[in-house]
Amino acid sequence: MEVHILASGSDGNCAIVRHEDTAVMIDAGLTGKRVNQLMEIHGIDASEIKALFITHEHGDHIKGAGVAARKFSCPILCNDVTFRACGDMGKVEHQSIRMFQPVTIGTITLTALPTSHDAKYPCCYTFEAGGKRGTIATDTGYYTQEVKQALMESDIAVMESNYDKRMLDEGPYSDWLKRRINGDLGHVSNVMCGMTVGKIYTPEKKIFLAHLSRTNNIPELAKQTVADLAGISKYRLDCLDGLEDSRILKS
Repeated sequence: MEVHILASGSDGNCAIVRHEDTAVMIDAGLTGKRVNQLMEIHGIDASEIKALFITHEHGDHIKGAGVAARKFSCPILCNDVTFRACGDMGKVEHQSIRMFQPVTIGTITLTALPTSHDAKYPCCYTFEAGGKRGTIATDTGYYTQEVKQALMESDIAVMESNYDKRMLDEGPYSDWLKRRINGDLGHVSNVMCGMTVGKIYTPEKKIFLAHLSRTNNIPELAKQTVADLAGISKYRLDCLDGLEDSRILKS
C-alpha cells in the first residue's frame, strides 16, 4: 500500500491511497493543473483514480474537487451534509457515505471517522489494503478516541501537527483566528500531536506530520517538538518541507 501526500497545509490538501490497480484520492484542495503535475511526478495515471473522498467543505480541501471528479470520471464520496456544504461543484456524481460504515473501492476499504473541526460534519479516513492499514487525520481540534484508536492500529499514520503555540500567540493572526486555531474546533498543535504520538508509536509505524502552518510552524520545530514529547528520535518522523514538496509513504 502507498500513500501519496501531494499537498498538506492551508494552501491545499490532497492525498492518494494506492494499492495494486486501485487508487483513491482524499481531498482535492489544489487546482486541476497542480494535481495533474503532482500525479505525473508520482507516476499515477488518471485511469487509476476510482473515487474522490472529501473530509469537509473548506476550500483548501475541495477547491479542485469538481474538476478532479470530472477529469477522472469518478464519483465524489462524502456524507450528505458535507456535500451540500460544498456548494456548486458542477456536474459530478455524489455517493453518500456514513461515519463508521466501511466502503470498498477495488482493493481498498475506507471508513470515515468523526473529527472536531469548524465544518458542518467533518471526518477523516482510515483505510485498509493488502493487509496494511493507514489513517489520515487532519483538520481537528483534538484527536477523538476513535481516531486515536485508528492511528494506533495503523501502519501509516498521517497526523496533524498544525502549529507551535508560541509562534501562534506571537504571530500576526487576529485574536479571533488565534482562538479558533487553538480551540477544540480548530487544529492540533505540535504539543498535542507529540503527546498522542507517544501513546501510539511503535518502531514499525510510519508517522507523517501533516497540515503544518506556513505562518505558525516550522518543519524542523514540529519534528523536534513531537519527538521530544513522544520520547523518540526526530528521524523517525517526516513531513513536507515546503509548498513544492510531496511524499510517498509505503507499507
